[in-house]
Amino acid sequence: MDLLIATENEHKVTELSSIFEGHDLSTPSREGIEYFFEETESTFLGNARGKAFALLEKSDRPVIADDSGLVVPALKGEPGVYSARYGSTEKGRKLATPERNRYLLEKMKGITDRRAFFVCCMVLAVSKERFFVSQETLAGEIIGDPRGEYGFGYDPLFFLPGYGKTVAELPEEEKNRISHRGVAGIRIMAILNSMR
Repeated sequence: MDLLIATENEHKVTELSSIFEGHDLSTPSREGIEYFFEETESTFLGNARGKAFALLEKSDRPVIADDSGLVVPALKGEPGVYSARYGSTEKGRKLATPERNRYLLEKMKGITDRRAFFVCCMVLAVSKERFFVSQETLAGEIIGDPRGEYGFGYDPLFFLPGYGKTVAELPEEEKNRISHRGVAGIRIMAILNSMR
């Protein structure tokens, strides 16, 4: 199936292409579509649905959109839906990933409860009246120093006790099998494969 994905983030494009193997994925820029959605919703679902429907209005094919982020209970749920722009307001500019990760570690200084989880809400929008939602999580904890060469975002800080590794130390295939985005994608993939 030809699908349009509501992102220009190359890391996400790579991940989603691997997850939705066998389907043709394209981005708005590759299709010459001008697309922007301001993520102002207070939930991952609100942002994912908003992105999906904003792009669907400009498209002639099904759309996949997701909103994902890191939730740290000891920080009252931060960074949450603000994960990609965490610290930007305080620092007065958009932070690069290493800076954002350092900002998170600064906020967690002295905190012993290091539990955290990734959340991904993924929406497959076929039409305004027909859409499917999958929301999944990945539990872990925040470590003090980044580790690993793979992944992106907070992956080098996100430790999986059951694996003895950070997400950034997992090869792509293994990460896609267990990650919040990977599992949400597997659920959406099952829906796609059953569609008529």
